[in-house]
Amino acid sequence: MNNIAAPYPHPKKTLRVVVGIMFFLAGLCFASWASRIATVQQTLSLTDAGLGAVLFSLPVGLMCSLPFSSWIITIIGSKKLLIAALSTYLLVLVGLSLAQNIFQLIGCLVLFGFAGNAVNVSVNTQGVAAEQLYQKPILASFHGLWSLAGFTGAGIGDLMIAKNISPFYHFVLIAVTCIISIILVARYLKNDKVTGERVPAFVIPDKSLITLGIIALCSLMCEGAMFDWSEIYFKKVVHAPTALIGAGFTAFMCTMAGVRFIADWFARLFGLKRILQVSGSLTVTGLLIAVIFPYFYSALAGFLLVGAGVSSVVPMVYSAAGRSKTMSPGVALAAVSTIGFVGFLFGPPIIGFIGGLATLRASFLFIAMMGTCVIIFSTKAKFD
Repeated sequence: MNNIAAPYPHPKKTLRVVVGIMFFLAGLCFASWASRIATVQQTLSLTDAGLGAVLFSLPVGLMCSLPFSSWIITIIGSKKLLIAALSTYLLVLVGLSLAQNIFQLIGCLVLFGFAGNAVNVSVNTQGVAAEQLYQKPILASFHGLWSLAGFTGAGIGDLMIAKNISPFYHFVLIAVTCIISIILVARYLKNDKVTGERVPAFVIPDKSLITLGIIALCSLMCEGAMFDWSEIYFKKVVHAPTALIGAGFTAFMCTMAGVRFIADWFARLFGLKRILQVSGSLTVTGLLIAVIFPYFYSALAGFLLVGAGVSSVVPMVYSAAGRSKTMSPGVALAAVSTIGFVGFLFGPPIIGFIGGLATLRASFLFIAMMGTCVIIFSTKAKFD
């Protein structure tokens, strides 16, 4: 690189607060949509199979966005990309509520996924910039705020449903509130645009980034499976009472969110390698407990451990990728995201396939193997 970005002109705490707000707004936007999926399904009279096919449009948009995001972030910088992408994300959220048929919904979901990935790459790049100012790990706490926003968005969604408020008014309220927040704080984001730099549209990641991507892939496969199969596991394997089939997923989400707020502290004490190894170990242990002892309280304890295990992996991997010596942070993050997202996308279907051939317990043993892979590749990885 021939030039460097301008130094941050405000106190470093300002950037940390603003980036935290951006993570929260991004999480709130996604959670708002997730909280009204059932309403949209009912409005458009979609079957469960039809809804599943339609929802696949979101990862399609995300995958299409990956090469674009890694290229455009080097042209305009993560600050401008985050402002534009998050604003678009919120506007498309409103568009989702206006879809009158399946084709309009598919189109909006592709755009939603496209904008969502651009937000993911740019907001994590800003998070890495904040880490560089603090010179210590803080990225996991930002992801904790994203998870906290998920709980907040789900709670608001439940309230809107209880009050019989349509998705349109719900999403407009969220969009207006978030856009006002963006206008108020966006000026304090770090301007990391590098002038005079020629960047190719596609860059092949080096060996270290590929290793980080594989670690993310294995962890996201576990995470995606837990998102999609937790309730089914508690219903069909644990045989939990109907009112408690969501307990496992809730336990998983609580520890995943909570541990993210303390993961940075552990990383400073023990280093990225050790915390990734421990994370993989917790994931494996939790899954084995749930599989070997498929009873309510033991499975609940296992899911708590899995949530703690997967909580820190992606933030820590992103943090390491952002310090790449061969690529700019935005490009490195996009490269690792591309590899990692394969696990999140294809993990749940693989679990279903294995469950069809054998049993759901066997599927969860396969997820445990992915946790083992996190340990193995973390041990081989080299961190600064």
